[in-house]
Amino acid sequence: MNTYRHAAVLFAATTLLALPATADDAALRTAMEPVNTRGTEVFTWDLEQKKSGFRAMEALFPARVVSRGATPAPLPAGAPLAAFEAGGAQADRLAGFIADEYVAGLIVVHDGTVRLERYGLGQSPDDRWTSFSVAKSITSTLVGAAIRDGHIESLDTEITRYIDELEGTAYDGVTVRQLLTMTSGVAFNEDYADPDSDIRRLYREPPAPGIDASVGFMRHQPREFAPGTQWRYKTPETNLAGLLVMKATGKPLAEYLAEKIWQPYGMARDATWLVDHVGNEQGGCCLQATLRDYARFGQFILDGARIDGASILPDGWLDAATSTQADTGVPGGYGYQWWPLGDGTFQARGIFGQFIHVDPARRLVIAISAAWPGPREQERRAAQVQLAYEIAAAIDAESGT
Repeated sequence: MNTYRHAAVLFAATTLLALPATADDAALRTAMEPVNTRGTEVFTWDLEQKKSGFRAMEALFPARVVSRGATPAPLPAGAPLAAFEAGGAQADRLAGFIADEYVAGLIVVHDGTVRLERYGLGQSPDDRWTSFSVAKSITSTLVGAAIRDGHIESLDTEITRYIDELEGTAYDGVTVRQLLTMTSGVAFNEDYADPDSDIRRLYREPPAPGIDASVGFMRHQPREFAPGTQWRYKTPETNLAGLLVMKATGKPLAEYLAEKIWQPYGMARDATWLVDHVGNEQGGCCLQATLRDYARFGQFILDGARIDGASILPDGWLDAATSTQADTGVPGGYGYQWWPLGDGTFQARGIFGQFIHVDPARRLVIAISAAWPGPREQERRAAQVQLAYEIAAAIDAESGT
């Protein structure tokens, strides 16, 4: 048994919901054992390991279940997007994209109906796939919900009020807003290609015992910039945002997600969320859900994050969250853990090709699950964005706009 999984067994009885073991799970663990003794090795999996592992992360690492509701939100079939169907002008383009970009699943939801849905890499509609950093956009939404519910005072409250383990560190004076916009000023190197980078060390080195893994690592990081002045991408800061929600609500992040979104909105299948050695969900990564449920989350955001007609978020939250809040040096910048494109559309993005594109003007949601060869490949991300624009253009052509 790998060491990370062994750690899970030690506390599973008290902190985790039970995940049923299967013969397939046991075979998968055996097959992945040589590369799976540390979480960081996920970054170096080959394609076959990704195809097996990305759809079964909860069989390899400790996880908590996000329970679905009783009645799934409908995703009815709409008219096929003719340009991308067999014989259509874009049919070959779509087939090439799916093959070239290692697509496990692609779905287009327009006006609440499924216009296009494709699967590859052996994936099926019922299989979960890991989110990587797409989870960041979900975690930031839960921060907003916790503010609306009164558990967190405001965006401008200092995070040490809730995460007291960070008092006396570079996080003194850092606000919730600065955490969400990744402008804390705390130093962190998230270069996945560098084996000595902070992100690789975070997941390679044994975590501090008895304390949240990201707190244990980040409380030793120095301050690089004054808070609020510079943007630097830092996954553990979204882990801290998740911990902020857990401490403020007194609930596991998976439970709060189930309570606020997964159950009342009507996700069709239980999700899972990977946890660290003390049982805390990793808010910056590694939710596992079906492609259709990722699309449902995009539709939930498109519809104003409403449950029974009322938003779960503070007034104005979504407009702010999905528009430029920090300058990243590229058009659109960064919002509250969303990537605005500067044209009214915005995206949730995860390494290895995970993607949710939301286009409010066209009532359009596109979700993609993938297994890129490398973690961050800018040309492949640009290809996803380009495909989203081509889908939007095809929809416009249908209506003559």
